[in-house]
Amino acid sequence: MPKVGMQPIRQRQLIDATLATINEVGLHYATISQIAKRAGVSTGIISHYFGDKNGLLEATMRDITSKLQLAILGRLKTLSDASAEERLSAIVDANFDETQVHPAVAKAWLDFWASSLHQPGLHRLQKISSRRLFSTLTAEFHKVLEKVPARVAGYGLAALIDGLWLRAALSGDPFDPQMIKTITRQFIRQQLASTHS
Repeated sequence: MPKVGMQPIRQRQLIDATLATINEVGLHYATISQIAKRAGVSTGIISHYFGDKNGLLEATMRDITSKLQLAILGRLKTLSDASAEERLSAIVDANFDETQVHPAVAKAWLDFWASSLHQPGLHRLQKISSRRLFSTLTAEFHKVLEKVPARVAGYGLAALIDGLWLRAALSGDPFDPQMIKTITRQFIRQQLASTHS
């Protein structure tokens, strides 16, 4: 019988081991055996907590997306009286937070996006994550823009975030926060400028 209170500890160990294994060999080549060995547990523990490799990957991606959500909420919480530009910029910054651009996490995101095309559980999680970003951006734009322009601006900024993130992750070079800020701030200002014309 497992010790009381061990479940969150074991799950954290396994999620961290999954990220480390994906970072080393990629999702496709990562095995339950490798992950269990890295975590210092038996493969049966993975089955007990997650069912299988897909269940473990889903839990790992839920962990990463929840950290993204916390990064966004944490930044917005300090900006309750800020301008739309400042709040939108904070959302962008959260998407490039260390919890999202760490090499192991970046590789997990890339593998997750590719795998979500073929695995229903991951596809559902990807759609939720994508909708959440679009909805958050659109809501911020809608504070100063009409509904349709706010949706267009939200879609455009979400696409820009994803594109910049993907380009940087695939390059193998470190993320360039200054370039990302310059490009995204310019887009945000262009979208908001229509309110002043």
